[in-house]
Amino acid sequence: MPKVKGEKKSRVHKEVQQQGLMFNTDLGQHILKNPLIIQSMVDKAALRSTDVVLEVGPGTGNMTVKLLEKVKKVIACEVDPRMVAELQKRVQGTPLQQKLQIIVGDVLKSELPFFDVCVANLPYQISSPFVFKLLLHRPFFRCAILMFQREFAQRLVAPPGDKLYCRLSVNTQLLARVDHIMKIGKNNFRPPPKVESSVIRLEPRNPPPPINFKEWDGLVRVVFVRKHKTVGAAFRLATVTQMLEKNYTTWCSVNNKPVPEGFDVKQAVEQILTNGGFMEKRARHMDMDDFLGLLQAFNAEGFHFT
Repeated sequence: MPKVKGEKKSRVHKEVQQQGLMFNTDLGQHILKNPLIIQSMVDKAALRSTDVVLEVGPGTGNMTVKLLEKVKKVIACEVDPRMVAELQKRVQGTPLQQKLQIIVGDVLKSELPFFDVCVANLPYQISSPFVFKLLLHRPFFRCAILMFQREFAQRLVAPPGDKLYCRLSVNTQLLARVDHIMKIGKNNFRPPPKVESSVIRLEPRNPPPPINFKEWDGLVRVVFVRKHKTVGAAFRLATVTQMLEKNYTTWCSVNNKPVPEGFDVKQAVEQILTNGGFMEKRARHMDMDDFLGLLQAFNAEGFHFT
């Protein structure tokens, strides 16, 4: 059923009397207004006077000003030109102006600059791609303080066996240490979002695990297709068998090895899973060592997931 005109207008634009701005909630514009929470997030970042900070989604600059007071430089990435103008107006003619650099555009399409710490209150709809853009960014940054929808944050930190443990949990925890810092109620934002929020601290593992992340993600994707069923069931899917057979043939060709006569992919996969004790395991109960062991077992037999 289509939304009525008045409802859509209310959803897309919320008047903010204090700032005199119309916020576009379709762009995820929910400005954090509680100064105590802003200060707490800044404190959790453990900033140094020599730091360069990347702030994503600065909005009207409530947190930006606090960051500028503590660090060498803030690079603010903002997609809305109106917010950019508001931010520039806020620091114009002050000592903070020279310490602020603004990148106008979509952060997912922008090349990230060097930074020491990232602080972000970004649109929740880009949470997942932003996390992995951040974690695969080089050179390494020290940490990130990030605000997300509560359930997304819970997925990031979920341990094996938790009902929210998923591919996102495994991939994030492979590349970083993730800690839940605080819960934030919706009334701390202007306009209030429809969901509760949480702040997490993310610290990249440096050096990262010595594996191909794309291949790792390919394996985890396969296993979590049926996370409540056994690993054996996931690998019996025809699409998985076809993918492994194609990749195995390619691997043999690259390594100048003939494909063994009468080679049966299903039988080979079953043997790998049985020998490693993975056949009856379930994705939602597997820890990092389980996934690493499973990937190594397949790689040792010439099977890859890219």
